[in-house]
Amino acid sequence: MEIITGGVTAAKGFKAAAAAAEIKYKGRTDMAMVYSEVPCVAAGTFTTNVVKAAPVKWDQNVVYNHPSAQAVICNSGIANACTGAEGYGYCKATADAASEILGIPADSVLVASTGVIGMQIPIDRIVNGVKAMAPKLDGSLEAGTEAAKAIMTTDTVKKEVAVHIEIGGKTVTVGGMCKGSGMIHPNMCTMLGFVTTDAAISKEMLQKALSANIKDTFNMVSVDGDTSTNDTVLLLANGMAGNPEITEEGADFDKFMEALNYINTCLSKKIAGDGEGATALFEVKIVGAKTKEDAVTLSKSVVTSSLTKAAIYGHDANWGRILCAMGYSGVQFDPEKVDLYFESRAGKLKIIENGVSTGYDEAEATRILSEDEVTAIADVKMGDAKATAWGCDLTYDYVKINADYRS
Repeated sequence: MEIITGGVTAAKGFKAAAAAAEIKYKGRTDMAMVYSEVPCVAAGTFTTNVVKAAPVKWDQNVVYNHPSAQAVICNSGIANACTGAEGYGYCKATADAASEILGIPADSVLVASTGVIGMQIPIDRIVNGVKAMAPKLDGSLEAGTEAAKAIMTTDTVKKEVAVHIEIGGKTVTVGGMCKGSGMIHPNMCTMLGFVTTDAAISKEMLQKALSANIKDTFNMVSVDGDTSTNDTVLLLANGMAGNPEITEEGADFDKFMEALNYINTCLSKKIAGDGEGATALFEVKIVGAKTKEDAVTLSKSVVTSSLTKAAIYGHDANWGRILCAMGYSGVQFDPEKVDLYFESRAGKLKIIENGVSTGYDEAEATRILSEDEVTAIADVKMGDAKATAWGCDLTYDYVKINADYRS
């Protein structure tokens, strides 16, 4: 696998564009379009929140009930959530506008929105944005980057990544972009993500790959414990790499899964590290668990603990908060067998052994915790299962950002 520069336009046949439609923001792009020269098979995973935004319902219908998709239209600023039949109608109006100008079926157009809940989107501006983007569609890396910037809300950086792999003697590319900074808590998934590939793969296997991989990537991210109404990850494959079509599990499917895992892991960590107000990516690794389910539960319990997140912000090795979060997770383990380490670019330090402090050097611990990427590793010595979750520290700025988000 070769890591390359780029995002959604890295794969053959994909183009992108962005526009400033003034949906909420002034003076910046707030709409993005991703388009494939040929129809794609599509896979998707969506929020488990009972309150689902109109675009989620629209995309579920396209992914589950139609054979192909060819375009994605995304706006930032307004989420089109809790907007009733009118909001769903605006999804159709958006798809109809794209259908007319791109010459593709409306039911092959996926839509996505992010931003404030409860407001109706200005459909006239959305339609104008679609019309403005279509002539600008371009397969350059720059066009993909502009699309990645256009879907940002409280994100501070654009998020994109791409790789090359070889399948059946052909170079296959997988690339993606996402947005996510706040209202981030897994259960698929807590953000918007768009992944493109020129791999030839059946719709069934594409969905199988995405559904399996989500569990260890996007669903292991949490910024603030709030599962969004709009969470969507879409995966489009147009087959233009010319590899033998992947229709079953085997070596070719495993290679594709490896690439998809790299893309989704990178994007997940970018979201966690860019959590609203965050100064550090906080990674939690649980090893030695009895089952994978136990490891997942333990890691997510720690990464979502507000007290632990606050300690990470203060560079404070307050390990009691980590054991506490593990203890109320619902997983049975022996706290008197737990070993805990803190690790970063500054080094690795054993904090507790068999549930008791090692008498570590506080200054050394603070130095390790002062990096912008910090890892806590807990060995519960119950078995061989492991899991990793990603989050961030909890800062004053998180409250400031969310106290006046609508203004």
